[in-house]
Amino acid sequence: MSNSLQQPSMDDFEALLNETFGVNDNIEGSVVRGKIIDIDRECAVIDIGLKTEGRVDLKEFVASGERDGLEIGQFIDVYVERIENSRGEAVLSRDKARREEAWVKLEKASEAGEQVEGMITSRVKGGFTVDIMGAIAFLPGSQVDVRPLRDISHLMTAPQKFAILKMDYQRGNIVVSRRAIIEEERAEQRAEIIENLAEGQVVEGIIKNITDYGAFVDLGGIDGLLHVTDISWKRINHPSEVLTMGDTVQVVITKISDTKRLSLGMKQLQSDPWEGVEERFPVGTRVTGKVTNITDYGAFVELSDCVEGLIHVTELSWTKKNLHPNRIVNPGQEVEIQILEIDFAKRRISL
Repeated sequence: MSNSLQQPSMDDFEALLNETFGVNDNIEGSVVRGKIIDIDRECAVIDIGLKTEGRVDLKEFVASGERDGLEIGQFIDVYVERIENSRGEAVLSRDKARREEAWVKLEKASEAGEQVEGMITSRVKGGFTVDIMGAIAFLPGSQVDVRPLRDISHLMTAPQKFAILKMDYQRGNIVVSRRAIIEEERAEQRAEIIENLAEGQVVEGIIKNITDYGAFVDLGGIDGLLHVTDISWKRINHPSEVLTMGDTVQVVITKISDTKRLSLGMKQLQSDPWEGVEERFPVGTRVTGKVTNITDYGAFVELSDCVEGLIHVTELSWTKKNLHPNRIVNPGQEVEIQILEIDFAKRRISL
């Protein structure tokens, strides 16, 4: 006698079980919506629609500030690590759910070039860790500020803005920069300040840094370069001869480049000592001056304030030949000289 009833297959049986117990093989490794059905001293019991509930340690709700607001009946997202452990409970995580949520938001922010807010939490090799909406990012030491900081404890007590430099979901890596935010803000401030400046404008600033080739002057949020040749009409060997860090100075903006760099001048605010020099020192006249500098090729003599001329080594003596200038004259020595030639364009006087 043949059996008219068709026996269910194994696939039918598995589908029946899944329908009965609500088991979904694809639920592991994903974020699902669950309902808090109980809260004890250590855990929150979450129902995610499986044949058994899962527990989440209350510590996972502390960092995000959710601990005090938890209540029975509340719906919350959790990450399913395993459907069932050895005790028959679902293994759930609120921390990992927050990280997954954060990744989605951070990817959108990264694509849009938007800033994100986070908290620097600890120091690690080469930099620091940053908590951004539950996701852990790496902040390289070089990306903390525009200048090296020995102590960043003051930055760890308040939320900071960051730019996302790199994201790798497979490796779980996020690299951020606080320096990029500062540079962007400074660029905006710089552009705004420059809009209110013009070549020829006289401004007040503070000597911020001194180098061999000049000094950087802080004009209140933007720096300008005061080149050594624009500090004084008088020849100086180093800016530190006339300038000191922290000095307040009056300068004129001599140039604003296409890249918005400022060139400054101090001597331009003084009268040009070369004005009328041809009338004061006619070619052929004899005058007295002081030796200010000696080189291999001759000696410089000061004729008046900020006006010098050069006695070439061949013009120092009729009789003393092939001698170094310092064998004939000395710095500070008063000498009588004759004006041989004046090149006003190059500001050179031959003696």
